[in-house]
Amino acid sequence: MNKRSELGKLGEDIACRYLVENNFQIIERNFREPWGEIDIVAKDKDKTLVFVEVKTVSQLTQATQDIDSQISAEDQLTQSKLQKLQKTASLYVGHYPELVNDDFGWQIDLVAITLIKGINFELTEEISEELAELLTTNGKKYVIKHYKNI
Repeated sequence: MNKRSELGKLGEDIACRYLVENNFQIIERNFREPWGEIDIVAKDKDKTLVFVEVKTVSQLTQATQDIDSQISAEDQLTQSKLQKLQKTASLYVGHYPELVNDDFGWQIDLVAITLIKGINFELTEEISEELAELLTTNGKKYVIKHYKNI
């Protein structure tokens, strides 16, 4: 497994843990078709079927202002990738219509993860507003942002 694949898998593992902690039920990971892939298929607590695209970047930085000048995880989701994801999600729903709640349907979410190395965070109002939710696990720091129904 190359470094990019390792980073992607780590991001998906973090995203799954985050989703479960937020009352999502994971149905499937890495659903693949020749024209596209869905990282995570889950059910939200309201029974909405959610297709989750996970984008992960690693930031090597010494100061918070450096984070803003680097490519974000969100920037990794291109229009082309989103169109492939929509097509793949539609196909998935066609194969598994029983998973779709008639009242809530389905949606596509983005979970953007930034792994941060070499920075000592002290949560101040400025940092928490700029960086959203900061989680620390096993000495590793990362920022996770969840964009619903993109």
